[in-house]
Parts: sequence; C-alpha cells; structure tokens
Amino acid sequence: MLRSFLLTTFFVCITLSAGSRTAAAQQELLPSQVVPEALATIFSGKERMHYEVFWSGGVKIGDIYLQIFPKDAPKGAYGISAQIKSTGPLEFFYPVDDVFHCTVRGEMKLPVLYEVFQREGRNRNVTKRVTWYNQDLYIARYQKNDDPVRLHSMGGGTAYNEFAAFVISRALRLEPDSHIVVPTFADNKRNEVAVRLLSRELRSSIFGERHTLKMQPMMNFKGLYEKSGNTQLWITDDQCRVPVEIRSRIIVGALVARLAGYSNPACQDLPTIGRTE
Repeated sequence: MLRSFLLTTFFVCITLSAGSRTAAAQQELLPSQVVPEALATIFSGKERMHYEVFWSGGVKIGDIYLQIFPKDAPKGAYGISAQIKSTGPLEFFYPVDDVFHCTVRGEMKLPVLYEVFQREGRNRNVTKRVTWYNQDLYIARYQKNDDPVRLHSMGGGTAYNEFAAFVISRALRLEPDSHIVVPTFADNKRNEVAVRLLSRELRSSIFGERHTLKMQPMMNFKGLYEKSGNTQLWITDDQCRVPVEIRSRIIVGALVARLAGYSNPACQDLPTIGRTE
C-alpha cells in the first residue's frame, strides 16, 4: 500500500493513458511554463523534506525522506533522492524500506538516470531497477537486477519520470481554469499528465497558516487505485513552492502525506522545522 501510494500519489505524475506520437511531440514542457524563481529555489541544492503518511482514521503507516542536492557529474546535474520506510501496522504485515535516486540536468531538469532499490515484504532481498534516459534521441533503457537491458521509445519527445515530474510540477506557472501538461515516461511509454490549479486556499501547515495553491494532476488509472480526479496537493504560494499536504482516495478510505520536517537555506521566509533525515 505505501509504495503504491508513493508511486501513484506522492510522485503525482504517472498515468496509464498515453497520447499519440505526434501529440506527445507537441507537449514539451517549456521554460515559459515554469516560474524561474521557484525552480531556482527548489534546486538551490540543500532542500530536505520529511513526510508522514497516514491511512484513514489517522493511522500512520510510513515516512518519506526527500532531498535535492548538486552532483559532481554530469556537469550541472542534481540528485533527487528519497527513502520510504513503513511504520506501525504496515511494518508488521508488509515492511517497506525503499530507496530512490534520480539524476536530472539542464534548464528544465530532465532525468538522465533513475535508480530504485526495493526491499519489501518478508523477503529482504534487494530488487534493483535502473533506467537511463537519452533526452536527445528520445529513448530510455531499462534493466532489472541482472536481466537484459530493454530499450523503449519516449514517444518522439523529452519526458520526465515520476520523481522529476513531481519536482518540476512544483514550479509550474499555473493559472485558474487552465492546465499544463508534464510529459512523463511511465509504464514503459510516454504519457501526458495535465496538472491543474483548482484554487488558492489558506491552509494549516507546520509553518502555521499559509497561503497555498491547491493542485490536481489528472491521472487516468483503472484497477485497485482509481486515480482520475482523486489526487490533490497543496503547495505554498511563494517562491519555495513546498508541498505541505497530499491526499488521495483509494477503494478503502484515503491516504494522506503531511509535511513534518523541512529545511532549505534558500527559503528565508520558511523556517527549518522538524527532522529531515
């Protein structure tokens, strides 16, 4: 449950409905569609966040630790890393201890490498998944453990993965009654995820009452997690664009991720709060 929530809700940019090759090529995310001050603050190199994940009724089932930092190579690259750990009843029934590393680069912070190390359930063996992205040739190479490398087309255009898409979505220049498409490579294909601004709300957070942007990624999932219109997130309405809460309905109840710790020296208006590692 926790990992499914993370991959389809916290990283809010996976969808199973793909557009055509021509349509996908027309849906590049452009520099004019992001707020440069927000993007610069997010990628200042020292941001850390801690989220607590709750199931219906306020039962805590996990923690997420996320950080963004500069990398030595390739030149101008940044790392986005997260650790997902189960707690409470989930730890007893299905323990989760997953680590994710994503390397992004360039003006639009597109992914070039994505590594996943999964340790889940009673079988404590680590499953490793690696994806390499060639944003010039629009291809992705994928390998699980020592299996042969598989080659996939990114549909004739550049694309994010769920990690990089979540981060870039924070900096979108959203206006009411409109949306911006974040092309995302997921489920071995290129997908179009429309991110929409629903409203501006005053919301309680670890920073106190803050003005927030209420956003919704339009995802079309069918199966156990029905995602069409069921995921909403609130981010601070400032240059830091910090997600303070994410909610997603599931068949049985709802899952909520709340910001519990935050640190970024570039965000002078937001204090360092709580544990972030």
